[in-house]
Amino acid sequence: MVKGSIDARLERLGVELPLGSEPAAHYANYVAVNGLLFVSGKGPSGQPKGKLGTDYTVEEGYHFARLTAIEVLAVVKQTLGSLDHVKRVVKVQGFVNADSAFEEHHKVLNGFSDFMHEVFEENGVHARSVMGACSLRDNLPIIVDCIFVFGENGNIL
Repeated sequence: MVKGSIDARLERLGVELPLGSEPAAHYANYVAVNGLLFVSGKGPSGQPKGKLGTDYTVEEGYHFARLTAIEVLAVVKQTLGSLDHVKRVVKVQGFVNADSAFEEHHKVLNGFSDFMHEVFEENGVHARSVMGACSLRDNLPIIVDCIFVFGENGNIL
């Protein structure tokens, strides 16, 4: 089997995608509509628990955001069969579990955004928003959902 260009790039980055995690409740892992793939909120592998600013530093949060990006890409690859079907990362929305004095949410989410750029190059640059949250499910430090464009004319290639 020939590796796709994104798989080869992940290999160069030393990243092996896990199996996509299952939803935490009664909802879909993703919904594909008209060439857009909406991926439900994912957290970092290993299920770390805690808040930025209290339990974790910005640097640790950046690492958690990167791990979250890997979780998201695992779902995308499982869904599309190949990350080479992704044409663009469109939108990223991050929720950072932080104490009320924490103001570096954007620096935490940079871990996710930087990874998308490393993997998809210019097609990984996306619109985004980040919000601080007083709590997140399972006390995860970060949860991210996002939207991708895939295929040609809305079809998986």
